[in-house]
Amino acid sequence: MPAGGAMTRGPRILLRQIREALGGAGAGATPAQDRLNMVVRIIARSMVAEVCSIYLRRASGELELFATEGLNPDAVHNTRLRPGEGLVGEVARMAQPISLSDAPSHPAFSYRPETGEDPYHAFLGAPLLRGGRAIGVLVVQNRTERRYDEEEVEDIQTIAMVLSETVASGELLAQDELRDVELAPHRPERLKGQKFADGLAFGRVVLHEAPLAPERLLSDDPAMEEARLKLALATLKTGLDVMLDKGQGLAGPSFEVLETYRMFADDRGWNRSLEEAVRNGLTAEAAVDRVRNEHRARFAQARDPYIRERLHDFEDLANRLLRVLAGDKPGERELPDDAILVARNLGPADLLEYPRDKLKGLLLEEGSAASHAAIVARALQIPCVGRLMGLRDRLSEGDIVIADGETGEAYLRPRPDMLEAVQSRMAVRDQRRAEFAQLRDTPAVTLDGQRISLLTNAGLAVDLENLKETGAEGIGLFRTEFQFMVSDELPRLDAQTALYKLVLDAAGDRPVTFRTLDIGGDKVLPYLEAEREENPALGRRAIRLGLDRPSLLRMQLRALLAAGAGRELRVMFPMIATVDEFRAARELVDVECAWARRRGRALPALLRVGAMVECPSLLWHLDALLPLTDFVSIGTNDLFQYMYAADRTNPLVSDRYDPLSPPTLRALQTIQKACADTGTPVSICGELAGRPLEAFALITLGFTRLSAPAGGVGPVKRMILSADLTAARRGMTNLLNLSTGSVRNEIESLARKLNVSV
Repeated sequence: MPAGGAMTRGPRILLRQIREALGGAGAGATPAQDRLNMVVRIIARSMVAEVCSIYLRRASGELELFATEGLNPDAVHNTRLRPGEGLVGEVARMAQPISLSDAPSHPAFSYRPETGEDPYHAFLGAPLLRGGRAIGVLVVQNRTERRYDEEEVEDIQTIAMVLSETVASGELLAQDELRDVELAPHRPERLKGQKFADGLAFGRVVLHEAPLAPERLLSDDPAMEEARLKLALATLKTGLDVMLDKGQGLAGPSFEVLETYRMFADDRGWNRSLEEAVRNGLTAEAAVDRVRNEHRARFAQARDPYIRERLHDFEDLANRLLRVLAGDKPGERELPDDAILVARNLGPADLLEYPRDKLKGLLLEEGSAASHAAIVARALQIPCVGRLMGLRDRLSEGDIVIADGETGEAYLRPRPDMLEAVQSRMAVRDQRRAEFAQLRDTPAVTLDGQRISLLTNAGLAVDLENLKETGAEGIGLFRTEFQFMVSDELPRLDAQTALYKLVLDAAGDRPVTFRTLDIGGDKVLPYLEAEREENPALGRRAIRLGLDRPSLLRMQLRALLAAGAGRELRVMFPMIATVDEFRAARELVDVECAWARRRGRALPALLRVGAMVECPSLLWHLDALLPLTDFVSIGTNDLFQYMYAADRTNPLVSDRYDPLSPPTLRALQTIQKACADTGTPVSICGELAGRPLEAFALITLGFTRLSAPAGGVGPVKRMILSADLTAARRGMTNLLNLSTGSVRNEIESLARKLNVSV
């Protein structure tokens, strides 16, 4: 290759020539090998290279020579390199380009006499990356000993990106010719994660960040694409600056993540790579995708968890930039009827944009059972498994996958016998659902005559359908913050009122308990300014934020009072830590009632105001709190995390304690006894109420009002109908005084002994 002479005609023209050579490939007008030969000839001529070769990875992991210009043609499909063998194998292993002036002298060089590559010294190889994995290698060689310059390396990377996409899409080779080519992982795999939402589903993978279609790779106007890229980068950076300067709704880790994004957005290497890719003929979107693939492949090699985490930061930044460029929304995508959504993590708004009738399951790389996506998935009764490390790089769009929300596992490309087994299990679940449906109108009464009120949790308009389906006696917890979290701006008074009226109308004569806005901590609203906090989970959240910003809380109370005009309205305040906080919150209710009266507006016929017991401090001040309340509800999720100082959204510590332990059960017993002594109605609205074994423990402690996720109502009712509380209480008394960290096994043995369906 001439010194300093990269492509003689420019990469954009070369890419066009390659695409023209591929024209008609899908129709099979030209044999596949002829198309490959044409491509390597075009690349060799344009890069003034004496050799150009394409290697593709076989299912065995070997890299096979698929086409060459300059080497011995008889070596095509005969030369195979073991994983990591030779310079080609090294390019694939490192997932990075290698440029050498004297290849034979490199220790990784592997001599293959059948190729006839003896006289060639200069070597430049680039990986064909797909989903962060090398599916092949593109190589150019020359006799002259010289090192290829940066522009040439950039050019071959651009070509390699286009080749990898065209190969994977079937434009270069028909799918039947690729049967043994490993374009993506194809073997059955099982990944162990965590159960976020119960259920079973199988279907086709839909990647939350959709891959680029091959027709969107090459630009017709590089100058326009460069302008689009610069505008998108400027928009991205401006948006990050605004959030950083104002601190909108961000605190602690959230703020630090944003600072990291902003730092990466200014990274010169990242920006330069994007700009060079566009100048070489790629669209702005393709440039972002190419650079993201390169980072993914490079960072995936790192063992240091911190460095691997930086990969996620770059990926998130790239995804933000793609959204700025395209403006696509998930709801606008065409989905298969059996879609299993795969993502790193999701917000509740993202999940709700997908059509419910087509979305059968959700698989996440991160998240927690207490995350918003998991809560919404449970509300929609969509099986969800999270904490599936490396999931996205193991899947391609359209792969068959099983989401096992019963065991917390995902089966990728399952064998036929595994699919049959899952279908059998799904049939059993359908049968159980039919049994639960038959119990829908049966009162929840124990064998010894104790009536239990079973309600359901809600937070979305779609949850209202569950009232009829489950036979729940009402809504024990309506999470009002979801309306705020899925909105791009603060919901206005009329929008809030309309939602609350809709909920009350759907419930009819069944009670509904509205929890006022519970935001802060892990629940961030981008449009709500907040101070940065070192520990947001223990910071200004829930009622603390409402009392600090009374106008926000008063507007919500005004909407609730208007919606409840002429009927019963139940309102409760979250995260009450002191009696004074409850007094202050209740005073705001009185202020709003007085405001409505002065204007002649109708008020609820019956107004009940309650508190959530979530802070352990209240355990020693119930005597002062309970006389002030009309009812209380125990939020076990938060109460237990504060008791054990273990963040329930942090997978590193969330499983450090068992909710069925003597300390938690004693705390619940203390609250139940205090409420019984004062005649204060009490309910449980945490996740425990929806699990049969845990619910068995709750009713044995004396709780008669449970609010469960919709999917838990049926199983819990079946448990109640089979339980004899008189006998169960005798057995439970001894368990509370044990010194073990968990009494789960003992409670399970007790239930089995009494033939309780748990």
